[in-house]
Amino acid sequence: MTYCVAMRLCDGLVFASDSRTNAGVDHIATFKKLHVFQREGERVLVIQSAGNLATTQSIISLLTSRIESQQTPNLMQAETMYDAATLIGETVREVIHRDSKAQQNGSNTNFGCNMLLGGQIGNEEHRLFHIYQEGNFIESTNDTPYFQIGESKYGKPIIDRVLTPDTPLEQAMCCALISIDSTLRSNLSVGMPLDVMIYRRESFHAREQQRIIESDPYFIAIRKAWSEGLLNTFRQLTPFPTQP
Repeated sequence: MTYCVAMRLCDGLVFASDSRTNAGVDHIATFKKLHVFQREGERVLVIQSAGNLATTQSIISLLTSRIESQQTPNLMQAETMYDAATLIGETVREVIHRDSKAQQNGSNTNFGCNMLLGGQIGNEEHRLFHIYQEGNFIESTNDTPYFQIGESKYGKPIIDRVLTPDTPLEQAMCCALISIDSTLRSNLSVGMPLDVMIYRRESFHAREQQRIIESDPYFIAIRKAWSEGLLNTFRQLTPFPTQP
């Protein structure tokens, strides 16, 4: 399973993804789900993926190879983020149609996937999109400043309570990490390490990327502080009144 979250804020974009794709008693696999396409000084595009691993890897491979071969159209030729989202949606449909058409022996394999696309091109504002397996997509707004894909339910409440478009990027990343930690505690199919990135508007570079492992001091500190803070707050709540 997967959990990815992306946030569009006034100052830029925040991305965080886990890296577990299979979970079971005898098999756990790790694959990166955060992919960056950039031309420094001109564009940065970040894609996060959830769903069928073969499908998402094929999509990323096609997008990459079409840039390298200068095939038209490709992500480096997209004039707007909307055009980039359209291109990714078309690639999603292409791969799913190809693989599902080749399906044999009555298999019920689910080839579906969801993708998040965030970034900035040229003079355009930074933007964030959620692309569905049908290839259509929606865009983040001030009313909905974040998107989640994968195992999203456990990490949603903290984001809903904390995040606003004016949230500073560093605080938003802290929120994203707490959201993932809440998911880690409740679902074994989501796992470490985490791939995270902050994109500052109009910076046009992807240098603020890092991989967070279990022993990361900052991650250990905030997950401990969050757990202890919740417990302390709970203990201070007025007990439920009993009937006389």
